[in-house]
Amino acid sequence: MNKNYTVKYKIDGKICTSTDKENDVYSLKITENGNRYTVTLTPKKPFEVVEFYAEMPYQFKKGDRFFGNGYQSWTKTREYKADEIMRGVIKLANISEYTKGIARKTGDEWMIKYSEKPGEFHSHCYTYIRNGKDVKLWGSLTEKNGFTYFKVKMQENRFYFCKDLEGKIVKDPLQVFDIVYFEGDYEDVFDKYFGMWDMPATRNGMMSGYTSWYNYFQNIDEKIILRDLEGLDPYQDQVSIYQIDDGYETYIGDWLDDNPSKFPHGMKYIADKIHDKGYKAGIWLAPFNCQKISRMAKEHPDWLIKDTDGKPMVGCIAWGGAYTFDIYNENVREYLRKVFDVVLNEWGYDMVKLDFLYSQCIKPRHGKSRGEIMCDAMAFLRECVGDKLILGCGVPIGAAIGVVDACRISCDVDLTYKGKFYSRIQVANEMLNARSAINNSIFRRHMNGRVWMNDPDVFFLRKDNLKFTDEQKYLLGRINNLCGNVLFVSDNAGDYDKAAQKLLRIFFEKTDEKIISAEYTSKDEIEVVTTKETIRFNLAKGEILSDKSWKKYFA
Repeated sequence: MNKNYTVKYKIDGKICTSTDKENDVYSLKITENGNRYTVTLTPKKPFEVVEFYAEMPYQFKKGDRFFGNGYQSWTKTREYKADEIMRGVIKLANISEYTKGIARKTGDEWMIKYSEKPGEFHSHCYTYIRNGKDVKLWGSLTEKNGFTYFKVKMQENRFYFCKDLEGKIVKDPLQVFDIVYFEGDYEDVFDKYFGMWDMPATRNGMMSGYTSWYNYFQNIDEKIILRDLEGLDPYQDQVSIYQIDDGYETYIGDWLDDNPSKFPHGMKYIADKIHDKGYKAGIWLAPFNCQKISRMAKEHPDWLIKDTDGKPMVGCIAWGGAYTFDIYNENVREYLRKVFDVVLNEWGYDMVKLDFLYSQCIKPRHGKSRGEIMCDAMAFLRECVGDKLILGCGVPIGAAIGVVDACRISCDVDLTYKGKFYSRIQVANEMLNARSAINNSIFRRHMNGRVWMNDPDVFFLRKDNLKFTDEQKYLLGRINNLCGNVLFVSDNAGDYDKAAQKLLRIFFEKTDEKIISAEYTSKDEIEVVTTKETIRFNLAKGEILSDKSWKKYFA
């Protein structure tokens, strides 16, 4: 199908926009061979790309649903109908440049403008249009030169292929698009698409166990970790991994500094105790970040990404604000290599959960696009970790494909089902709450086992320090078990009553049940049809509507 091309570029200090396939600055080589579509941009002189997209007509039909894949692990992902709206950062966040920047920190509004008009949606790396059982899928085969995203205006019958190349200095031929197209049913198109990628062998594996975050957050210590480790003893036959989350370090970025007040015997001692139980030992890091008050930030300001004013750029708002290491600084690379060598080889951890990775590519720099930077960063992390396990989190989806063994595919669940007030009003598309986590688990289920082990975040069975009904606990655990192969609790299982003990065994046992279909039947209601039953529930309330058989587990 014929496409119209738009190239916006900066040359000799001027911003130019061209719809030519060739001019005195560049030429485009376009090939459409069967189901594969490629575009190569060849410069005739060096220039900086500002924007690149191709547009074509597409006749949308009644009943079409567009899949909007979120930018990163936490970003809301779902199917949309033509009369719905994809919303960006809440307008209230625009009251100042500070609040505007904070709200956009985790998302894609650095590169994409949300029109918030009915039928206007976008999707990162790949997308599909589904009508009943018929699915048409378009997917990028590489993000190494920049992030690919697909955009539609359903009510205008327009379809766009877009590449975020902001900041890219083009000196040599650049492959802009390498996109494939498949038609078939849901399972068939994803088998074909992801079958073209080189995936880690571990993608078909499974991890069940524990993470410390959602009961204690950073308030962990050796006593708590070893107590909760003992709490899993009755389920030892089903547990495969035990992960220490944030809180063991002195400050973010100072990963190797001793923290004797919390962990007097050090982190190797903890890994050894985990191994004694027969489990793999996992540990959390945010490798690209350092707190403003960290030793690394004070001693090595030259290691940090700078903003337009030459000041260290805040890459994430957690921990009172954290800066971001520049991976193109060789001293940074040397430091991170040392960190991973100690954590994996001296301490003996088997898996690293790597978080807040998106912060590395917020700002294009060094003549590279965001996608190019993120892919470079992910390749570097894999080099550091070697053949041990990576659980990615807070990472742009396209850059993580083919690199990580497991990946978070949802936002954080939070301790209240509906989330805190800023989650309920959806300040941004990455806000933490169980509703969004369940939504994402369902609509990213196709990645599980094909791309990596899906991590839908934890489920809860405890009674204290939690604001979930029994019904909400059951719904979260049920969906996690259906859609994920990383099945974690964040409870001290030693405190479980008989109902919780029974459910833990059920949810840790990976089911052979398959989802046949899943879709929104109304604004808040989702219907999931499996090979065993139909589950209808109100997502906003966490109420199961199809039947009340879940109650037998809490009787």
